[in-house]
Amino acid sequence: MWKASLCLFAALLGIGSLAAQGMPSPAAELASMREDVRILLQRTGELSLRVEQLEAENARLAKASGGTAQNFATLVQLNEAVAELNRVIRAADQQTKAETLAIVSTQIEKLAVQTNAALDSVTKTRPGAGSAATPVAPVAFSENFPKEGVSYTVVSGDTLSRIAQKTGAKVADIINANRISDPSKVKVGQVLFVPGGK
Repeated sequence: MWKASLCLFAALLGIGSLAAQGMPSPAAELASMREDVRILLQRTGELSLRVEQLEAENARLAKASGGTAQNFATLVQLNEAVAELNRVIRAADQQTKAETLAIVSTQIEKLAVQTNAALDSVTKTRPGAGSAATPVAPVAFSENFPKEGVSYTVVSGDTLSRIAQKTGAKVADIINANRISDPSKVKVGQVLFVPGGK
């Protein structure tokens, strides 16, 4: 969870570096998309005007000749204009979305790899003398806990403190008896020895 949050944070920070790398920024992409929408709206207006002209011509011809063939030809032209508008809108929308998603996806993947590598190096080593890094010392466990107790199977929602409360044991005793290096990582179904537990 925290890695995903850091990846998202790093991605947001890295968006500003897109322009520095010669790639269009999201702001530029947004401006380009707005311009595409403006052009599409203008084209829609032109087509609407053309539809009105065709309808007026259709009404005039129908009144003058009373024939239905002219009405049919005008409706075909109207349907073609609407179909063309729909094709233009779909093509522009799909192209813009695909380009933007490809750029953002690439940047997020790069940042996620860098962030995970940095997090892994921080968790595995700590700064030592000079430029070298020394390994983190292993956790030392105590043998000073009651040797009698009960077995406990971890259920959903359990933490070491909840288990200690349920059984009347001490958290430190459970950690030492089971040699748990990370107390936050108990798993459902895991069987623990609870010293002094009831």
